[in-house]
Amino acid sequence: MTNVNETAQRMVLGDVEVIRVREWHEPFLPAADFLPEVSDAAWKANEDRLAPEHWDPGSGRTVIALQSWVLRSGGLTVLVDTGAGSERERPGMEPYFHRRRSDFLGRLAEAGVRPEDVDVVVNTHLHVDHVGWNTTAADGQWVPTFPHAQYLVPAADDAHYGPDNVSGRGLQPVDRLIYEDSVAPVHRAGQVVLWDGFHRIDDHLTLESAPGHTPGASVLRLASGSDRAVFAGDVLHSPVQILEPCCNSGSCLDPRRAAASRLRVLERAADERELLVPAHFGGTGAVEVRREAGGFALGPWAAFGPQD
Repeated sequence: MTNVNETAQRMVLGDVEVIRVREWHEPFLPAADFLPEVSDAAWKANEDRLAPEHWDPGSGRTVIALQSWVLRSGGLTVLVDTGAGSERERPGMEPYFHRRRSDFLGRLAEAGVRPEDVDVVVNTHLHVDHVGWNTTAADGQWVPTFPHAQYLVPAADDAHYGPDNVSGRGLQPVDRLIYEDSVAPVHRAGQVVLWDGFHRIDDHLTLESAPGHTPGASVLRLASGSDRAVFAGDVLHSPVQILEPCCNSGSCLDPRRAAASRLRVLERAADERELLVPAHFGGTGAVEVRREAGGFALGPWAAFGPQD
C-alpha cells in the first residue's frame, strides 16, 4: 500500500497518466452525521476493511481525504476538482473549511504542475471542497488560478448555486459565498464552459451527469486501451457506500436520485471493470468494485506509486 503521507502519487492507465494530489487526509465528521443512513452495525461488520483509513472505531468518526486528480491525456493537462481553497470565509463550516490555510498550489508544484500548465479544470459539482482553488486573490480581487484553462462546470449546478436561483431554494448562505469567490470570477474571465448530460474532453476522457448529491453532480470516465476508470466525485464518500449503496450522505440534496446515480456508477464499474477513483477515499484512493450476493464488494485497491 502506498504511504498515505505522500501528497503526490501516480499510476498510468492506458495512455493517460493519473496523479493524485492530496490537500489533507484526516478524521472528519462523526459517521452518524456524515453518513446518517449507514447503521452502526454496518460500520462494525466491515471494520477490517474500513479502519483505520476510512473510519476510526474509537471516535466513531469518518476519515476522509480531500484530493484532486491530475490527468495527462493526449497532450492535455486536466485537473479534476480543486479542493477547498485557502483562508476562505466559510462561516458554519468550522474547522474544516472556514479560514483554513492550504498549500495546495505547492503540492501541485511538487507534482510538476504549474497553474499555467493546466488546460482543463473539471468541477464535478460546486460544493465547497471541489471549487476552492478555482480562484486565488490578486490585488484584492478573486481571479482564476489557472489562467489558460477551460473550466468545465455542470450547468444544473451553476443554475442552482448561481444568481439564476433567485428564490434561493435549497441554498445555505455560505453557498452564495462559495459561488461568488470561486465560480463567478471564472465566469467573468470568460473561462467557464457549461455542459449538461454528456461532454467529451478528448479521445480518452468524458463527463457524464450523475445527479442527486447536487443537481449537476457528475462523474468523469477514462477509457484508454484496455483500461477503464471512473472518477466518481461525490457520488460516494466512503467505501462503506459500496457495501451499502442505498445509503446517502447527509449533504445529498435529492436522496432518491443520489442513490440511483450511485447504483448506476457501481453497476457499470463492476460490469465493465472500471477502477473507481473517488474524491474522498483515503488509503490508496482507488478500488475495484465486484458484484457479490446481490450487492457489491470491495475488490483490490489500486497500486498507486510515488511521483517520480
